[in-house]
Amino acid sequence: MTPTNPDATGALPVRSEPDIVLARQLVRKLTQELKFSLVDQTKMITAASELSRNTLVYGGGGAMEWSIVQQGVRAGLRLAFVDEGPGIPDMDLAMKDGWTSGGGLGMGLSGSKRLVNDFEIESAPGRGTRVTITRWK
Repeated sequence: MTPTNPDATGALPVRSEPDIVLARQLVRKLTQELKFSLVDQTKMITAASELSRNTLVYGGGGAMEWSIVQQGVRAGLRLAFVDEGPGIPDMDLAMKDGWTSGGGLGMGLSGSKRLVNDFEIESAPGRGTRVTITRWK
């Protein structure tokens, strides 16, 4: 799991509550190895926690894919949360603060977007969801 080169990648299953804890721990370790500030570590760990929970609760489980990315002289951490769940029928509604399809606070997607530098979401009803986030050092 430890990155040994700038192109390090991996995946972690997100199929249970303990997997969410493992995802948080892995993101903490990767952001520390990239020498992110404590604030940036916390932002990325929080976003990863929210999105892995969404993957489990709304997507029925899936995976967190990670990669250390390079853009010129800067390094970053890219995470993709992938599931094969029911998908998101109304993306505009799902991205609004306070909206939830379950019992949550409605801050998962929109809150995570505010915590990272790059945010991309792909979803369609019946086709699952892929949320990709990147935070740059």
